[in-house]
Amino acid sequence: MKDESKLREEIILRVEEIYKLRKSKEKFIPGQSRVHYSGRIFDEKEMIAMVDSVLDFWLTLGQKGKEFCDTFKEYIGSKNCLVLNSGSSANLVSVSSLCSHNIKNPIKKDEEIITTAMSFPTTVAPIVQNGLIPVFVDIEENTYNIDTSQIENAISDKTRAIIVTHMLGNPVNMDKVIEIAKKYNLYVIEDTCDALDSKYDGKFCGTFGDLSTFSFYPAHHITMGEGGAICTNSTELYRTAVSLRDWGRACYCQTGELNPNGACNHRFDFKFEGLPDGFDHKYVHSNIGYNLKPLDIQCAMGIEQMKKLQSFTERRKHNFNMLFKHFKKYESSFILPKSHEKADAAWFAFPLTIKETANFNKKDFVTYLEKNMIETRSIFVGNILKHPGYKNINCRISGSLKYTDQVLDRAFFIGVYPGIDDEKLQYMMECIDNFMNKY
Repeated sequence: MKDESKLREEIILRVEEIYKLRKSKEKFIPGQSRVHYSGRIFDEKEMIAMVDSVLDFWLTLGQKGKEFCDTFKEYIGSKNCLVLNSGSSANLVSVSSLCSHNIKNPIKKDEEIITTAMSFPTTVAPIVQNGLIPVFVDIEENTYNIDTSQIENAISDKTRAIIVTHMLGNPVNMDKVIEIAKKYNLYVIEDTCDALDSKYDGKFCGTFGDLSTFSFYPAHHITMGEGGAICTNSTELYRTAVSLRDWGRACYCQTGELNPNGACNHRFDFKFEGLPDGFDHKYVHSNIGYNLKPLDIQCAMGIEQMKKLQSFTERRKHNFNMLFKHFKKYESSFILPKSHEKADAAWFAFPLTIKETANFNKKDFVTYLEKNMIETRSIFVGNILKHPGYKNINCRISGSLKYTDQVLDRAFFIGVYPGIDDEKLQYMMECIDNFMNKY
């Protein structure tokens, strides 16, 4: 009879064979095969890691989660990392942490957070869900990021925080954001869901604010299928975020902690008003929280993905640069993307805005690309206030939203992700030329 280790070896070999078999059947046929705007990039190593984790049958968050967080925080240079089930949950927990009575200076109901209306919906949603007031300022025309020159004008005596999104991987002018935050004593959340491995002034995006959020959805720079993370240098905010992610409990020991008395050895040493003396700290709830943990199986995949991140980034930059050079000759029809002089972007996608003076419109170009199997996407919500769920929210608009509305009407993006190899890139550029030759 075979022992477990031998059986595991056989299973792993079969997983590798399955991957290679599937890979051998892949073939790109121009005009017939879809050129995706993004997607998961993996090999047998991710499949093996996940199957191996399943065989351990831990199921919930455990040792692989800790290993992933240790790897992630060391890579970007943050003191603490908390893994969650999505980037959207990371945004929710980050805003909720700033509202928790567990921190020294919480944001209170009806106070304000400055952000943009051109974002992903779950960047704005947590502000509303926590009973706060979003204050919207416009974006810059060609970076698609918050116009930092307008932030100070938007500040009132109720302003408590700024949420910036490094849109499509393009770093925000963090010098200006941090300068304003320090001047007015504001919290800063960096939505870095599109910008893993992007840098500003030599530092990784996600290391400037009080809290930063990341997404590991299949479209993003690395993937766990579903998944997200929060990074922070604040122990107070980290422990509050752990509590909110884990049902609101007071204990911040790791999930699955094997020590019967917990990592701190003080499970039964606390006294809380209204609870029996020595009530188990693991079951004391200090916040109204959620259950937003991912699975260890996902984190096993994430560990392997992190090993590939730098190569993924190199390919993203290559694809972006090739498309930028190609579109440069059509600059009379398109507003091309631009980065801050201190930015080093690991682009999520290639954004374009069609100029009003062009001989074609967004629908013409997008329809053509889609018919030729080149995927396009709108730049997220365009203007969140135009969407049914957000039309009547309690908010404030500072100044005009001219460029936000321009994105809604005339902007979109195409892919630069590592799955676009030279053959697909060449096909994309040929299709672009064919369209432009008609105009």
